[in-house]
Amino acid sequence: MRTVRDESGTHYVLVERSSESSLVRDPETGAEKHVANETLEPVDGESPLAAAAAAVPAAVQTVLTAAHDDRALGLLVELDRRGPLSVHDILDSYDLCESDLHGLLGEFRAAGLVVTTDVVGRPGYDTTETASEAVAFLTG
Repeated sequence: MRTVRDESGTHYVLVERSSESSLVRDPETGAEKHVANETLEPVDGESPLAAAAAAVPAAVQTVLTAAHDDRALGLLVELDRRGPLSVHDILDSYDLCESDLHGLLGEFRAAGLVVTTDVVGRPGYDTTETASEAVAFLTG
């Protein structure tokens, strides 16, 4: 499989090619259609798997990249549902040491998923709109 684009610039995953037409799949919708070969050109350097990932909303892709395990994802879900939370409350409520928490929150901040905030006079964190959108999608 490979990634191709049509004359309008829309990217597709090439499913099957015959002498005159190709069966292509829209990676965002999954819809397949036949297109004349002369209207398609290969997209160099784009994996068809990367194109297929376009079916996943950008916010969810960000969370999947930043949350490397269940604890990380759970922390993000809890921050979204209960937040904002102070660092003290997070450490008191969950099985995270200060070092692990700092690492997770650092990755989430770098990914644009959490922001620092003041929680009743204590340093804390809250989720961004991107994180909330992703959590809503994932928890459906």
